[in-house]
Amino acid sequence: VQIVESGGGLVRPGGSLSLSCLGSGRDFSLFSWAWYRQTPGQQREEVALVTPNTNTDYADAVKGRFIASRDDTRSMANLQMNDLKPEDTGVYYCNARNNVLGRSFWGQGTQVTVSS
Repeated sequence: VQIVESGGGLVRPGGSLSLSCLGSGRDFSLFSWAWYRQTPGQQREEVALVTPNTNTDYADAVKGRFIASRDDTRSMANLQMNDLKPEDTGVYYCNARNNVLGRSFWGQGTQVTVSS
């Protein structure tokens, strides 16, 4: 089982980026997809979640700016990040999890830097 992230990079404040997670090796349709952000010296914090029935949840800091979605036909999930702010800078990790099955898989992380 593997989760591969893509996207990220350097963007100016107010810009947009899109992160993608591609799962392989099993069916992820019953898994929730979540994105976590980690900054130096801090624990990973969950910023967005999309459930198997496409319900979404967001951290207050990103509500109205980030949009999580999923495509189960491709075992993919996407995080569209708009109106980015310097405080959005960090390493973003994708997580696919099913708490009932007790399974959780992580992507490798991708750097997002918001700077002028």
